[in-house]
Amino acid sequence: MRMTILMLGLLMTMPGLSSLAAAQGGSAEWELFTSKEDGFKVDFPGAPKVTASTWKTEQGYTLPARIYSAERGRERYAITVVDFSGIEEMGIARNKACPSGAETCQGQMTGVLRPLIGPGYAIQDIRAAMTNAAFKFIQRDAKVTAYVWNWQDLVEGFELHLTNNADQSKTMAYIAMHENKLYVLEGTVPDGYPEPGLFCQSLGWVDRDGNGIRYEALYINQMHGLRLAPVPPVRRGAPGNPLPDTAPPGSVR
Repeated sequence: MRMTILMLGLLMTMPGLSSLAAAQGGSAEWELFTSKEDGFKVDFPGAPKVTASTWKTEQGYTLPARIYSAERGRERYAITVVDFSGIEEMGIARNKACPSGAETCQGQMTGVLRPLIGPGYAIQDIRAAMTNAAFKFIQRDAKVTAYVWNWQDLVEGFELHLTNNADQSKTMAYIAMHENKLYVLEGTVPDGYPEPGLFCQSLGWVDRDGNGIRYEALYINQMHGLRLAPVPPVRRGAPGNPLPDTAPPGSVR
């Protein structure tokens, strides 16, 4: 993914191809935005608006979320961050309120299936989060033109491309999960514009101090976020700066 971004940058220096940036408002208007609270960094066309929201999960839990959004003309960019960190406690409460023997409500409090299902199906909800988010896009009044597995800074995710039926505008989405937070990026541009790949492909990760982190092996939230496997080592960089090649590996704080 980082090589893709580099190639896009090189292409935009070629005659005739600089219109890619111009069509999306000019690269000078884009700036790196970092959220220490939600652990990410991404390029936005100006400072985004931050709105408190909620997110309904596959198993019917209502979780806290924040939406970071920006508009420029007819272009719209947003990232929704959903915090799954409290869902296990919610699952325990649901389990206790379930009728005796109602396994589909109770889930698994103990035993070998607990890491898969969890109380009140809370752990299964974490595992299903990216698929459920992708399904929300698939349900739209739009034609899905691509749906692929991908990664950003070696954190796995899903990438979708859609053509909206109402006005033929183009939407590119990227869905990832990191440290039990769900990240749903969405960029939409009018028909005839280049797809908003510069937005989705700029996603990166930061620690609680705002330092950039980059994994040295593939991070999969179903394993590493749930601590069923050791978290891969990372390289760190100062806030807003590229990661140095010689930065020592360490775990995410």
